[in-house]
Amino acid sequence: MSIFSSLAQLVRDLAASGAATVEALVERIRSAFEADRETRKRVAFSVAMIALSAKMAKADGVVSQNEINAFRRIFDIPSEEVRNVFRLYDLAKQDTAGFEAYALRMRGLCGSGERDCALLTDVLDGLFFIAGADGFVHDRELAFLERVAELFEISEAQFERLKARHIIGGEAGAYAVLGVEPSDSPETIRRRYLELVKENHPDRLVARGVPQEFLAIATERMKAINAAWATLGKMAPAE
Repeated sequence: MSIFSSLAQLVRDLAASGAATVEALVERIRSAFEADRETRKRVAFSVAMIALSAKMAKADGVVSQNEINAFRRIFDIPSEEVRNVFRLYDLAKQDTAGFEAYALRMRGLCGSGERDCALLTDVLDGLFFIAGADGFVHDRELAFLERVAELFEISEAQFERLKARHIIGGEAGAYAVLGVEPSDSPETIRRRYLELVKENHPDRLVARGVPQEFLAIATERMKAINAAWATLGKMAPAE
């Protein structure tokens, strides 16, 4: 059974019990996968992405077709599973709980308990991708993302790197994406680029809990990292 089918079954069970809220779903996930931490992380990541995407879609008051398409791309949903995914998406939109409550629940369910948790950073990166799908990130969407980052305990420096990856262009954005400064040496910039390539390999994302169905995040991230290197790498010495 795919991860999407598993989630749909949990949502159906909750609806049948009369407790169809994402908070109840989180508790069901916690109990169902108590002995299987790795599966719990993958399921929790999926719920966080789908539920917070639904909440963010309401942030600017308009759900554009581009955002829906981005949602489909970042989730890489098989056609036979679309209905299952949108069961959870619709549940999150209809739930009266605010997005802050969702973010806190997801931090507890799939986070490491430390600042700049890599898995939660992956969630935020996916949300940025969806927010910017229509060509710009609305002020209310950016405020939403900033608040989610705060609740996830993502540092300001890490948030700015994500923001640069999706919003800031040109040379300034390239420095921010790689997390380097214009004053850094070419050797430092090159070393940082290679570190990021290693850290963001799809295998690394899978190891920390990102499901295979969501690895479009890794693809989009590597595009940005490579583009930043293409902009700045001309300053770095060849091997």
